[in-house]
Amino acid sequence: MTITAEQATWFAQTFSQLADNVERSVLGKRHVVELVLTAMLSDGHVLLEDVPGTGKTSVARALAQSVQGTNTRIQFTPDLLPGDITGITVYDQKVGTFEFHAGPIFANIVLADEINRASPKTQSALLEVMEEGHVTIDGVTRPVGVPFLVLATQNPIEQAGTYRLPEAQLDRFMMRTSLGYPDHAATVRILDGAAVATAELAPIITPQAMVGMADLAAAVYVDALVLDYIARIVDATRSADEVRLGVSIRGAIALTRASRTRAAAQGRTYVTPDDVKTLAVSVLSHRLILQPEAEFDGVTQEAVVGQVLLDVAPPSRREAV
Repeated sequence: MTITAEQATWFAQTFSQLADNVERSVLGKRHVVELVLTAMLSDGHVLLEDVPGTGKTSVARALAQSVQGTNTRIQFTPDLLPGDITGITVYDQKVGTFEFHAGPIFANIVLADEINRASPKTQSALLEVMEEGHVTIDGVTRPVGVPFLVLATQNPIEQAGTYRLPEAQLDRFMMRTSLGYPDHAATVRILDGAAVATAELAPIITPQAMVGMADLAAAVYVDALVLDYIARIVDATRSADEVRLGVSIRGAIALTRASRTRAAAQGRTYVTPDDVKTLAVSVLSHRLILQPEAEFDGVTQEAVVGQVLLDVAPPSRREAV
């Protein structure tokens, strides 16, 4: 099935309405809001690296309100256990059976706050659910429902009491981005009370309709030359001098899926090289492991991906469409 022009137009209009609605609560962060929406519609998850107080919780709540979905917030701490996330089975003496008590992971949008403050054992509880959309507890597999988005926040690694996220877990995040501080104009509007409380946000779409949008995004056409472009970008990250471990095949798939969603959000039925270039840094940079010498010299993962995009020539617009 291929998405039609009419469906692409509807997708773009609905995507814009969702972004407008969320931005009413989180002023001046349109680009980040669109990235989070793109990840959600691409069956992905988002890692926000940010300082406290920049509106991360507001994004999660506003998005949940906009899609009429449920949202939960998990505060990660060093003593958090895997069962505190996924849920546990408890023996009911009256009935004589075990009863499952669902954890906070069972929601449409899960805000995993300060994820790198928990131990690796606890973080591993997210690996199955982020990849497959279900959890297995005492041998029983339980789906968490759709749509499903983990919006995790991470403190700077230099802060005390934090753990570096395992590479396998980082690879399960489709994108890494940062809200950052609002600009001066947005700050003034926030101080003046322009930001709308999430309780006042009107829903734009149902969770079932979001699933339908994701299906439409997956039907966007990707030309073989664009797929070749993505593959060449990924290959270039693996051979870069500053990189010890390049982008995995999961990263290449994530970039393809996200590019499809961005194309639909622009009202197109096909992916262009510009879609790939726009998303490449957010989708690929956190998957790189740099050489220690490069890190010591101040090289960043984002800079490496940016240089790769300069070095790898995209197909021409006429060829790729």
